Amino acid sequence: MTSSTHHPAVTLSDTELRPLASSLEIGRLPAQMLAGAIADAAADPDPANMYMRLFIILQVMGQADAALEMQRRALALRQLFRVASPPKPAIRLLALMGPGHIGDNAPLEFLLEHSDIRLDLLYITAELALPESIPEHDVAIVALGEADQHRAVLARIESLADAWPRPLLNRPRHIGNCARDRSYALLHAIPGLVMPATRRVARAQCAQCALPLTIRPLDTHGGRGLARIDTRPELDAYLAEHPESEFYVSQYVEYRSADGQFRKLRIALIDGAPYLCHMAIGPDWIVHYALAGMQLCAAKRAEEAPWMADFEQGLAVQHRATFAAIAAALGLDYVILDCALLPDARLLLFEADTRGWIHAVDASKEFAYKQTTMQKAFDGFRSMLCKQM
Repeated sequence: MTSSTHHPAVTLSDTELRPLASSLEIGRLPAQMLAGAIADAAADPDPANMYMRLFIILQVMGQADAALEMQRRALALRQLFRVASPPKPAIRLLALMGPGHIGDNAPLEFLLEHSDIRLDLLYITAELALPESIPEHDVAIVALGEADQHRAVLARIESLADAWPRPLLNRPRHIGNCARDRSYALLHAIPGLVMPATRRVARAQCAQCALPLTIRPLDTHGGRGLARIDTRPELDAYLAEHPESEFYVSQYVEYRSADGQFRKLRIALIDGAPYLCHMAIGPDWIVHYALAGMQLCAAKRAEEAPWMADFEQGLAVQHRATFAAIAAALGLDYVILDCALLPDARLLLFEADTRGWIHAVDASKEFAYKQTTMQKAFDGFRSMLCKQM
């Protein structure tokens, strides 16, 4: 284990925490069982665990405001929680989290299912003092993602980073590189890569942007508020529906395949190495795996399967230098890329984000081909942690 002088504010101890059911476990419950899960959580004798359990359940149910209130109450009582606790952990991982929705932090538990890695969560806020003692751990990773509302917390974590008593992955100063305008500035000139020019634009300046374009409010992900604008009336209508004062505006790059479908690749860069985590195929230019009907279409799965099986010998080799350059420019140990392959074989990069979901929770029967491929990514994540110890 790497040794280091402790920062005065960070004292490590062997802390006993009763594990919570994670969002991975709650998300697998049938809808009709969620009411029972709420009742079970409400009976938890540990108030902090009770509120955090309710936060996770309500998030899964889509009750965002109620969930955040439960999280606020939990953090007022305790900032430390355990969500993965194998009987004999070989690696003790501490995730530095920030308050907010589940999507504001990297869902690391999805990478650790059935592993020998213990996962503890330390929530850091701009107001609350650090706990007097923090669980002993081998490696820490910043799970909080880039966003304007997270800057104060990320700055606080960064102020602790140099003296953190264990190796710290995904330093906050590098997480800021995922801001859409900054990632464009860092990455757009990389050979083999196409990244649409992205600017942070004040509302009053949107009318001056060239069409066609894509537009979205700041700090949004998952397609929320994202639109393609081809005409001035469409832009006027969009602004009438969205009162925000600033937006990210990008050039629209056509990436439709010859069959009229759009194909989006999700690739994890883990310790600089690329891992293909899915290929979504759909008729809409905003392609989300969960909405693309992959589970309903054998033909789509039959296309995705060889892409995943051949990735290491195919696209990963073809774009080895491109992936290496992206990893070097971003400076992140773990980051998720959403991209597409253009007809001229260049990669079209939509975004880089540390919070992208990668997992192996798809139905094992229809998606049996994903299990082996995703395990490679999970093994890569474990190897990255081991390298730090």
